Amino acid sequence: MNQPIPLNFPKNIKLTIKREDLLHPHISGNKFRKLKYNILEAQKQHATQLLTFGGAYSNHIAATAAAGKEYGIKTIGVIRGEEIEDKINDNPTLCFSRECGMQFHFISREDYRDKTNPEYIKSLKQMFGDFYLVPEGGTNQLAIKGCEEILTATDNNFTHIACAVGTGGTISGIINTALPHQKVIGFPALKNAGLSVDIIKFAQQDNWQLIEDYHFGGYGKVNTELVGFINDFFQKTDISLDPVYTGKMVFGVIDLINNNFFPDNAEVLLIHTGGLQGISGMNRELTRKKLPLIKTRDK
Repeated sequence: MNQPIPLNFPKNIKLTIKREDLLHPHISGNKFRKLKYNILEAQKQHATQLLTFGGAYSNHIAATAAAGKEYGIKTIGVIRGEEIEDKINDNPTLCFSRECGMQFHFISREDYRDKTNPEYIKSLKQMFGDFYLVPEGGTNQLAIKGCEEILTATDNNFTHIACAVGTGGTISGIINTALPHQKVIGFPALKNAGLSVDIIKFAQQDNWQLIEDYHFGGYGKVNTELVGFINDFFQKTDISLDPVYTGKMVFGVIDLINNNFFPDNAEVLLIHTGGLQGISGMNRELTRKKLPLIKTRDK
């Protein structure tokens, strides 16, 4: 569903947001797209369990757990950070995932760096038995296939497509299906991530660029300016934005508009990649730091 942004911008620029966050109550946004064909492949292989990797507040972990519950497949989450193991009850993402039936395996940050090492994967299979492996963030060729379905014929008139970038899978799918007249702009949520190399592995066109000025200090980092922007945007549009991905992307697009980045009469499509489940965890962190909270419909 495409929703026009009812705000006035200079140079007759128009913004529309694609509400991928509304695809599913729990398997939200790009995670729905990334998991779609992986779940089908796991079923084709008669896999009885999925294993994947993520941080304590990972949208991907929550979505995988929800997908496992919905499709009757056991899920295992290899979680970065051994210190989190006795703090599950303080973590809304892990609590939700546990309620969906996910089994956790907490490992050190050092061991987590081996998440793509074949020998480490082999050791996990010795521990848990055979499983269908979904990589961190869900990005693989089947995920790209799912993300190629984000753009449809209803999006043909847009001149620019903007989305947040994590592991590079979502933007790669968008790049592959964007039309020749469309420019795809990615806003990395990570600092100094070297994402271009990862995107090139999957992207089949050169109609894109990354703008790395809006990560707000790095993955999961926020400040009062970003929180204020997200709350103001919610008040004016009734659209919630997550603070890790889409919030930073929308902030970046509007800042670029005000700095004459886009041509006159540009029509920009913003991809809302979901991730709203992370707001609860972020608000706990903001409360701890005595900073303003992100407003939602419940608060």
